[in-house]
Amino acid sequence: MLRTLAKYFRRRARAVARFRAAEAGATAVEFALIAPAFLAMLFAVIQTTLFLFAQEMLQNAAVEAGRMFMTGSAQNGGLTQTQFNAAVCPMVSALFTCSKLLINVSSYASFSAASTSAPALYSSGSLNTTGTYSPGTQGEIMVVQLAYPWPIVGMPLGSVLANTGYGTTEMMGITAFRVEPY
Repeated sequence: MLRTLAKYFRRRARAVARFRAAEAGATAVEFALIAPAFLAMLFAVIQTTLFLFAQEMLQNAAVEAGRMFMTGSAQNGGLTQTQFNAAVCPMVSALFTCSKLLINVSSYASFSAASTSAPALYSSGSLNTTGTYSPGTQGEIMVVQLAYPWPIVGMPLGSVLANTGYGTTEMMGITAFRVEPY
């Protein structure tokens, strides 16, 4: 009986030794353990980079649009709100849908009176795309805001951003300036 038991354990010991020495599938198993975390991190980096790039593009468009008013070219050209929106659209069309862009142009008597609060993107559940348009005159303070409902894709960046309740977060570019004499 002991000999049979010893023979059984020797066979099992050899099988365990062969299993321990086999490394053919180790790489696949290690990759299967690491891949989900790596892919989640890669997705987070790409999503964050795209969000920050889009934010910078919107801010640059707001500055460029504001420059049209600051120098008086928009006022002298008699740009209407529709014409101004059409002029801003090519600045952001690479990443944004122009029909969803909210453009506010406001003029004020002083910097302390200027409002830079975020505009409401949604009104009664529908997207608000009709902004204000008040081109200033020489010496007035102006604020140009471009707001866009950026879609929230999901984790991890989606859990950090403020949600509008419609699966989007408000992305905004803004500039404030005094209109130069023209």
